[in-house]
Amino acid sequence: MGRPALACLGVGLVALLLSLINQFSAPELTPPLVRASVLASLLAVGFLLIATLWTRAVPKAPERVALEGPQGLELDDSLPEALKLELAWGSQLLLTATPGATVLVHWRQRTLLRRGILGSTPFRLGPIGQRALATCKAISMVNLALYPGRDEFAALPAGLPALVVQPIGGDGLLLLGGWSPRCFSRSDELWLEGWALKLRTSLEELPDQQAGDGAPAGTQPAGSLLGLAESAGSTPSSPAN
Repeated sequence: MGRPALACLGVGLVALLLSLINQFSAPELTPPLVRASVLASLLAVGFLLIATLWTRAVPKAPERVALEGPQGLELDDSLPEALKLELAWGSQLLLTATPGATVLVHWRQRTLLRRGILGSTPFRLGPIGQRALATCKAISMVNLALYPGRDEFAALPAGLPALVVQPIGGDGLLLLGGWSPRCFSRSDELWLEGWALKLRTSLEELPDQQAGDGAPAGTQPAGSLLGLAESAGSTPSSPAN
């Protein structure tokens, strides 16, 4: 409960207490005194209700989860330089402009990008990802611990509290994991959808041999991208409040 809500609660309790003391200490209960006590009690109850509603309207933000794993940037080294830069800059913006902790781009059975807090196992498409591809609609899991199919995302950092699965057309996925439950707003999801649409145009221009045959793709450090990883830090920002 914030300080304004606590102040309203304190004023209401004190007003209610003083009203009762005034009524019971009076030598005689006259009609004017009764009316005044009723009005004072209603005013005190009003302050108590304001404090309660204030707390519900401004709930406490979920605490940030300490995720384990190395921080870095991994890119498929067979991609064109222009696409590498697009993936690098776009992922950096996601990690700084949203409460994102990790980003993964998967296209035609191949992981093209992993950035932020990195997982230790390869990504494998599962039922949730397949449903996102089939419907071409994003799936937002505000509390990943409550979803029975969360093992599908074992390639992401362990204990990830929230995840948005954004399809890239019908051939790829853009995964954005958050620092805390219910951390992504509607504007974050719209930003993610917009970048996915932009990526789809570039990815569909890749030759078939670069689209992947299911084999693990090689990665390269961010240093080859004009020092982008060093300038960006390759470190996800804390969630915006």
